[in-house]
Amino acid sequence: MRLDPRQVLAADGTVIDRREPDVSTVATMYAEMTEARMYDRKASALQRQGRLATYAPYEGQEASQVGAVAPLAPEDWLVASYRDAAAMRFHGYPWKNLLLTRMGDERGGHPPEGVNVTPPSITVGGHMIHAVGIAWAEKLKGTGAVALTMFGDGATSEGDFHEAMNFAGVYRVPTVFFCQNNGWAISMPRSRQTASRTIAQKADAYGLPGVLVDGNDVLAVAEVVAEAVDRARAGEGPTLIEALTYRVQGHTTADDHGRYRSREEAAGWLARDPLERVRLWLERHGAWYEARQSEIEGEASRRIEAAVAEAEAVESLSAGEIFDAMFEEPTAPLAAQRHRAERSAR
Repeated sequence: MRLDPRQVLAADGTVIDRREPDVSTVATMYAEMTEARMYDRKASALQRQGRLATYAPYEGQEASQVGAVAPLAPEDWLVASYRDAAAMRFHGYPWKNLLLTRMGDERGGHPPEGVNVTPPSITVGGHMIHAVGIAWAEKLKGTGAVALTMFGDGATSEGDFHEAMNFAGVYRVPTVFFCQNNGWAISMPRSRQTASRTIAQKADAYGLPGVLVDGNDVLAVAEVVAEAVDRARAGEGPTLIEALTYRVQGHTTADDHGRYRSREEAAGWLARDPLERVRLWLERHGAWYEARQSEIEGEASRRIEAAVAEAEAVESLSAGEIFDAMFEEPTAPLAAQRHRAERSAR
């Protein structure tokens, strides 16, 4: 495998060794990344106001998330983690539902009909096994659908990662494993987590291709994922992709990343901002100007604020309703608990 990450768009907005991409496609991706960043900042602010529970920011990883989902067809599946709200929304999962999950409301885990996105996984790495199961089912049914699963570098130290990779490789399951390597598993640097030169090369042990990509380059990410999706759809099995990126904020809103990361490290990555390089390219092609930026941000803000209002307007579950999703027929202890809860709520 290549040890230099695949790249299409350099940090200065110039295209590297290939023909220029389609302007409308790039403009759409830029608008999605802009809205994703605005949502991320809004959610972080809501958490600090006590309106959301602990939140996992993804600022700096917008290109990895939007680029990874761009090649998917509606029938394809996205099985993502707690830090992948941008990817989930781009594949059809509403902001309202994502907000509800962070408010502790289980109804946020019910996407609209036809949206093939599973609820965000909080368990580190566990959802990769689910993605393989979904993809295997689609293969047995002969639908041609693919499952993309997203996870961080820390998840590759979990047994679930290796089990999922091994099973997918043996059965040639149509799964795309997409690792957003942002350099830190909470406060654990990548250098202390694995002796492998790359995470992508771990694919060799399972007989899969491994690909390294600049995770801050939305065009490169979309390109390598498209190749992996085509390969999976053709029956050639899974691919492991490692996207090199960086989370600008802490692991969650409960984390002080200044205690374990240097300002110099962060500054170096800020110079590789995934939105800025796309904006520079669009400006060079006459497709970006200040008024257009204001228009994109205004439309995004209205959608986000509407989602916040809708989520906060959802009536809380009653004490009795909390029990309804537990069992088809509640056990005797649960029935007794429900009775007590309903009595105390009167």
